[in-house]
Amino acid sequence: MAAARLLLRLAGRLESVSFTQSVCGLLGAGQRPGPWHTHCSLERGQLVLSSNPFPGASERLPIQRPLFCPFAALDQQPEVSKTEPLTNRGVDLGVAVILQSSDQTVLLTRRTCTLRISPNLWVPPDFLCPLENGVPGGRQQPFTLGPLLLQILECGFRELWEECGLQLPKNQFSCVLLGLWESAYPPRLSWGFPKYHHLILYVLVISQESQEQLQARIQVNPNEVNAFMWLGPDVAAAVVATEDGTRTPGLFSQDLPLSVCATELKDDGGTQPLVLPMPTLMRTTPTTAEEDKERIGAGTKFALQLWLQHLGR
Repeated sequence: MAAARLLLRLAGRLESVSFTQSVCGLLGAGQRPGPWHTHCSLERGQLVLSSNPFPGASERLPIQRPLFCPFAALDQQPEVSKTEPLTNRGVDLGVAVILQSSDQTVLLTRRTCTLRISPNLWVPPDFLCPLENGVPGGRQQPFTLGPLLLQILECGFRELWEECGLQLPKNQFSCVLLGLWESAYPPRLSWGFPKYHHLILYVLVISQESQEQLQARIQVNPNEVNAFMWLGPDVAAAVVATEDGTRTPGLFSQDLPLSVCATELKDDGGTQPLVLPMPTLMRTTPTTAEEDKERIGAGTKFALQLWLQHLGR
C-alpha cells in the first residue's frame, strides 16, 4: 500500500511538500530554535499541517527537526543539485509507538544491522503508515478518541504485534499523540545526499500492565529487531540531555546507573541478557557514516523528551 503523503496549508491553500523541502522550514520555523507547534488533520489519507488553525484541524502538536537536518541545510544551499527523480517525490508519514508500562518505563527496540535505514539504532516500534480510504486498515476502533488519533491507532497496534508480538487487552490502555519529528536518512549532508524523508508521528500508548507482564509476552521479529530494553524516567532524562546532537555528555549523576539491562536475540532464536553502558545510550549523531555506532536516534530522544513532559503533567 502507498504511504500517506504530506500536505501543508499555506496562505489558505493546500500544497504538497517536495522530497527536498524542509517541512519545518515551510511551516515558518526559520532560524529560531524549536520545537514549534502545528495544527493537524488527516484528510483522504493525507496528513495536513498548518502553523495556523484551520477548519477540521483536530490536534495541535509540537514539531521538531535536528539542528543538522539535511533539508534545512539544502534550503540554505540553492547551488546543491536536486535531481528530478528526487524532487518529484513527496514526504512519507511514519508512526512510532511509545509504549509505557504501568510502572512508568518505555520500550525501545534495536534495529538489526542488516537494515538499509538506520541499522543498529535504538528506536520505538515504527512503520510507514498504510492507509485505506484514509483509515489505517480500513476499520474503526471501538472506543472514543480524537479523530486523528483514532485513524492512526490500528496501524500502531498492528506494528506492536508484528515487531514485538504484543497485543494489548481491550480497555487496559490509553493513548496520546505526542508530537512530530522531521527525519532524514542519511541524517546529515556530510553522510551523503538524503535518500529518505519522513515525518514521524509519535503516539504514546499507556498500558495498565507492568513492565514484567509486557516483557513476558514480547517476541520480536528477528528480521527487524535484534534487542529491546525498557527505560525509566531518570535514564531517559539523561539521554534527552544530548537530544540536539551538539552537546557532549557531562559527568553522570551519582544516582544514574553505569549501565542499563536489555535483552538480545541469540542466533538460535532464544534470548540473552545484554548490558548497555550509559555512554552508548548517550552517543550523538556522528559527523560521518564511518563513525556511526550503536546509539539512540535523535528523533527518539525528542520523543523521550515529550514523554517526560507528559509524565510531568
